[in-house]
Amino acid sequence: MDLGLQGKTALVFGAAGGLGGAIARALAAEGANLVLADINDAALAATAQEMQEGGATLMTLTWDLADLSLIEHHIGQIEHRFGQVDILINNTGGPPPTPVSGQTPALWTSSFQSMVLSVIAITDRVLPGMRKKKWGRIITSTSSGVIAPIANLGLSNALRMSLVGWSKTLAREVGRDGITANIVLPGRISTPRIAFLDEQKAKREGLALAEIQADSAAAIALGRYGRPDEYGAVVTFLASIQASYVTGSVVRVDGGLIASI
Repeated sequence: MDLGLQGKTALVFGAAGGLGGAIARALAAEGANLVLADINDAALAATAQEMQEGGATLMTLTWDLADLSLIEHHIGQIEHRFGQVDILINNTGGPPPTPVSGQTPALWTSSFQSMVLSVIAITDRVLPGMRKKKWGRIITSTSSGVIAPIANLGLSNALRMSLVGWSKTLAREVGRDGITANIVLPGRISTPRIAFLDEQKAKREGLALAEIQADSAAAIALGRYGRPDEYGAVVTFLASIQASYVTGSVVRVDGGLIASI
């Protein structure tokens, strides 16, 4: 199947991490031009070197999503190198694991700016170019917690939920311009973030890490954690010309973890 991504320009956030890196690799395999963005400069450089050795065409941007003043400058750099952004992968880091109650207004504000407001502002910046081309893909990676809230991830559950409403509304606003907007939900995908959360849970509950992981796997229909490349493949399909009639959707990549229909 030809996904029609050859020469498309894709901006991938969190590209030095597990999910973002997997998405970037999958897009590169389809011939897309990659813009890898991440706050971790060293990890970003390592990811870029690996992908360039594999033949990917890319540029990197060290990007702190909490700093909205960077948006215009960085998008300008992308447009100078590759032209307008065709595919936007909104993939932000998660906040610290905490209960939803008792958190400071400062933490709520900083988390909202880096996880939600940044996504909205960056999308608004690239939309005119997509509208001009009459083609675009806006894919936002959130969390299974927007459907089934996850214990001790209070900020994530609440803030990511706002992105679901935003994306659904956006899909109706831009659909006639040839632009799709979709949400993708990862379940228990084997990434450093999930490993960290498992370790934190083991410490809180006084259990062995292996026991926590076994219990988590047992709750998944497929009986195992997902691989990052499995997640990247779904996102890449949604970015493709073949997914031109999929918009306003919430797509689960969870191995059957979420119990609700």
